[in-house]
Amino acid sequence: MAVEIEAAANSRYAQPLRKLSADTLAILGDFYSERTQNEKQFEDLKSQTAQDRLETPLSMTMFSEDWNASQFWYSDETAILLAEQLLKDSTNDTRIAIVSAPSVFIQIKNRLELTGNEGSVSDTPQVTLLEFDQRFSVFKEFVHYDFQSPIKLPGDLKGAYDRILCDPPFLSVDCQTKAALTVRWLSRISAAEAQVVVCTGERMEELVHKLYRGIRTTTFRPKHAQGRLSNDFRCYANFESEVWQWALGDKQA
Repeated sequence: MAVEIEAAANSRYAQPLRKLSADTLAILGDFYSERTQNEKQFEDLKSQTAQDRLETPLSMTMFSEDWNASQFWYSDETAILLAEQLLKDSTNDTRIAIVSAPSVFIQIKNRLELTGNEGSVSDTPQVTLLEFDQRFSVFKEFVHYDFQSPIKLPGDLKGAYDRILCDPPFLSVDCQTKAALTVRWLSRISAAEAQVVVCTGERMEELVHKLYRGIRTTTFRPKHAQGRLSNDFRCYANFESEVWQWALGDKQA
């Protein structure tokens, strides 16, 4: 419905407002009101990040999804859970890369800057968001990323990350393979292998197992905001945790 309303609102072929029904006008009014509110929130966000401070929790409502670019944000519950897993037992020396999953990055920002580093986070790890959408450049942690050029990135990022989460934007062999190349390029080569989490469609399972060393299917199933994405999603990782274990029937088990 939202897509239809937005199309009607923006189309030069839309009916004059006087010809729309009262119900349609009410929905259209709500749509404009919500869009105006989100634009105001985004302007406030730019002001806060310019001063390197956050006064209120960040929300993905500030960033509308572009479905043509395969943007489907996680639910808050999923984003918070993934953020907490990446932050667990981290230190000042820990480096975390978020590849094409801005909703998880937003929850990491909230966790680090608005909760006083309580709970499992005693220090402040270094976090980088690798993302195509330039709207996220309002954050100092942003690095522009295009999966079509998987290692066209600043040289100091190579082999620098202990923990990486990747959500390839498209369910295609090409996109998945290039995203995996990015993850390998980012991963720290040390005695302790980098922790890697990949969230993508269930039908990519066999390919994911081939592309990432030690990756297995877990029991955790990521959810998207308002259930807008119909594809079955899975979480793949090279480690177990208190919130996910290896899935029964995992093809690498």
